[in-house]
Amino acid sequence: MKRKPPDVGVVIAGGGRGSRLGGKLPKQYLLLAGKPILAHTLRVFDGMAEIGAIVVVVPAGHLARTRALITRAGISKVVAIVPGGKERQSSVRAGLESFPRRPAIVLVHDAVRPFVRRRVVRNVILAARRYNAAVVGVSVTDTIKEADDAGFYARTLARDRLRAVQTPQGFKFDLLLWAHREASRRRFVGTDEASLVERLGIHVRIVKGDSDNLKITTREDLKIAKFRMK
Repeated sequence: MKRKPPDVGVVIAGGGRGSRLGGKLPKQYLLLAGKPILAHTLRVFDGMAEIGAIVVVVPAGHLARTRALITRAGISKVVAIVPGGKERQSSVRAGLESFPRRPAIVLVHDAVRPFVRRRVVRNVILAARRYNAAVVGVSVTDTIKEADDAGFYARTLARDRLRAVQTPQGFKFDLLLWAHREASRRRFVGTDEASLVERLGIHVRIVKGDSDNLKITTREDLKIAKFRMK
């Protein structure tokens, strides 16, 4: 019997402004253990049987660089490479609209999170299938206080109920595309994909994350990432 093709797609997002780490080269192309950060990130998803297609969103002007990177790294599941927009939200929407065939489930993942564990990815896929929307969250260890307009503490938040949200974030594909189109129509800009879905009244499931799922956004993050790779 012919096996059903995988119905999970991934948008690797790294195409908006603020993608440089103090230099001219966008940070996903900086080297980590001799290979671009983006190559490490892509390999996580490319090697998973559950994943059928990957769309990579990159800064405009870096399409050729990305194609060469994918070829050198032997990545086989990339179906489209598209230029990003002015902000992450428009970049992700461009990625969603670039799948040749719509998957049932879509994950959105930061290009500069190369340490995500496949176990976490699988748990997000399972939760997205069951609950329509799911994000990775890790418990907050610091005490979090809300400040008022004058710079004083307004209140202390209950730490045991707080989660720091990571990626991947997973959704039924049609739901996320609808959420993006509604946000665009209403000129709403959210902090992440989950915020676009939440405003439609959809509950988002939190999947237990991993503190090792580092997002490389600063020079210090890059130093930590290099140390981990050793």
